[in-house]
Amino acid sequence: MNAAVRCVITCIASAISLSTPAAANAPQRAFTPRDLVMLDRISAPQVSPDGTRVLYGMRVTNLAENRRSATLWVIPTTGDPHPVRILGAIKGPTDARWSPDGKFVYFISPQSGSDQIWRADADGHDPVQITQLPMDVETFKIAADDRHVVFGVAVFPDCATLACTARRTSLREKQKASGVLYDRLFIRHWDTWADGKKNHLFALRLSPSGTISGEPMALMPAFDGDVPTKPDGGEDDFAIAPNGKTVVFSARLAGHSEPWSTNFDLWQVPVDGSSAPRNLTAQNMAWDGTPAFSPDGMRLAYLAQKRAGFESDRFAIMIRDLRTGRTIELDPSWDRSADSLHWSRDEQFIFTSADDAGDHRLFAVNAKSGEVRALTGAGGIEGISVSPSQVIYSLSTLQSPAQLFAMDLDGRNAHQLTHADTRNLSGIALSSPQRFSFAGWNGEAVYGRVMVPFGYRSGHKYPVAFLIHGGPQGAWLDAWSYRWNPQTYAGQGYAVVTIDFHGSTGYGQAFTDSISQHWGDRPLEDLQKGWAAALAQFAFLNGDRACALGASYGGYMIDWIAGKWRAPWKCLVVHDGIFDTRMEAYSTEELWFSEWENGGTPWDHPVNYEQYNPVDHVADWSVPMLVVHSSNDFRIPIEQGIGAFTALQRRGIPSEFLTFPDENHFVSKPQNSLQWHDAVDAWLARWLK
Repeated sequence: MNAAVRCVITCIASAISLSTPAAANAPQRAFTPRDLVMLDRISAPQVSPDGTRVLYGMRVTNLAENRRSATLWVIPTTGDPHPVRILGAIKGPTDARWSPDGKFVYFISPQSGSDQIWRADADGHDPVQITQLPMDVETFKIAADDRHVVFGVAVFPDCATLACTARRTSLREKQKASGVLYDRLFIRHWDTWADGKKNHLFALRLSPSGTISGEPMALMPAFDGDVPTKPDGGEDDFAIAPNGKTVVFSARLAGHSEPWSTNFDLWQVPVDGSSAPRNLTAQNMAWDGTPAFSPDGMRLAYLAQKRAGFESDRFAIMIRDLRTGRTIELDPSWDRSADSLHWSRDEQFIFTSADDAGDHRLFAVNAKSGEVRALTGAGGIEGISVSPSQVIYSLSTLQSPAQLFAMDLDGRNAHQLTHADTRNLSGIALSSPQRFSFAGWNGEAVYGRVMVPFGYRSGHKYPVAFLIHGGPQGAWLDAWSYRWNPQTYAGQGYAVVTIDFHGSTGYGQAFTDSISQHWGDRPLEDLQKGWAAALAQFAFLNGDRACALGASYGGYMIDWIAGKWRAPWKCLVVHDGIFDTRMEAYSTEELWFSEWENGGTPWDHPVNYEQYNPVDHVADWSVPMLVVHSSNDFRIPIEQGIGAFTALQRRGIPSEFLTFPDENHFVSKPQNSLQWHDAVDAWLARWLK
């Protein structure tokens, strides 16, 4: 039994204690959606090269202006309770990172009208714009030798220069006709229609004074793919060698198969663009990504999947010897899926995080033996940065938004650095989650959580919000969320029940795999047995006053149980749910997902798409339902929500439809988030109170 598995058993309750915002005897009030929206949001940390200071971002909400503003802060790694804000006069600084010598801070800002790279001294003084590009910078990195900056911008792949892309964009904007002709997919992705541009990497030379010289050097000329990957890639998609001479990036060749391919490869290119990118992982037809050079530049760590077309396959940690090309899997016995990779300076360990039995933990992986050791207990890791002697990370729980922590490389001497939102959370009561388990599908152990409502009194029963997670390869983690946060329901007076049904992540790859081609039976059995187990174990749950709610796959499950499991529910809430699985296969953008989950295409395997199709059971619907669906959701197009609402209205079932013309698969804008919560809370109150 390796250390990670032992920690699952012995460390469930060994969470690092996040500071509580209110004194034990202070008056308490309920947590509200407005509290959630107004919380400051800490971003991933960046530790200085000497390990003495941490640079981090924080987004602050301006509700009146319906926006969030980015700010930058610095705090010592000793945990000074008074972090210092820097660059207060600069508009929206983001993506900040240290220069290799720690004397300067580089960042992106729209101060001059577009997102450009800036530099200031380490204290935030004397900011200077260092790029004057004709388009926005997507992301960037500074080479370790401080001689180049590598950055990503959106360009037309057949344009030889950035100026060419700028001219073509300007000409398009002046055209009177608005039609767009496509000859391949993607025509749209996530929330954006394709315009022919690809995210490409370029490099610029840096002088010792921080100014740039020469024209941008294209690192992927005519490359038919995106770096950073769309829609939500970033700096983890590429790495610069420690000697500053080469760049390795992860990208998928688009061609005509992009929407049904997960074949991302690692490509190596000189930082001066003097030769074309070379494919390092052509032999693997599945996903290769997240490259990370060892400090001596001799080895490359990266993540790889084995099954082509399956986006939720386990990500293994691979090590490639850059001198010989020999590649090994470092952690073949670790049944978890790693994400970001961070070498220790002495190259003994690689630090990563992974879903693990209801938490998202920080792990140290021995870079030679592959032995895995869990460094944190309960909670959710959200960002990692490694200094010569410490690991800096952000950690949240169901009872606290993310805060920054530091610990020694061996996991000792963990201490909290930031105490953001102490004032905003002062006097607020937050519910404590309680875990339970039961025998689910196939007699296997399944886990859930229950949270008591605000104002809980022993001996009383309370109405229940039964929350169903999306993915479906996701999980209800002990981590803070700014969208589906159980605390908002507990604050409204509802008990909360969540279940990590078969298909959830963090319980082994076989558990995750078990939902594919079984969307409607195995997870439904877990949800039904989990509901029964929760009622049996927690007497304060009122099983006669309960509503079920879910989004994405959770929304699909709401539409499914509307015809298959009506009895317990007084109402239902479906957000961006799949109403017709067959039509979803033709209208979604990332086809690899629906094709893997249903065992192939809808014309080759029509039975697979119909066996768990909610639209086929509308005749059995009877429970009142609130449907939420946004116009810019291209993952599950809005017609799915309209179809469900049409069925409800035509059948005379009490129902409402809430839509946002300016949101995608998520509802993110502050005022929209409040409206979403108000509508959901009103719906629950109508049927439960």
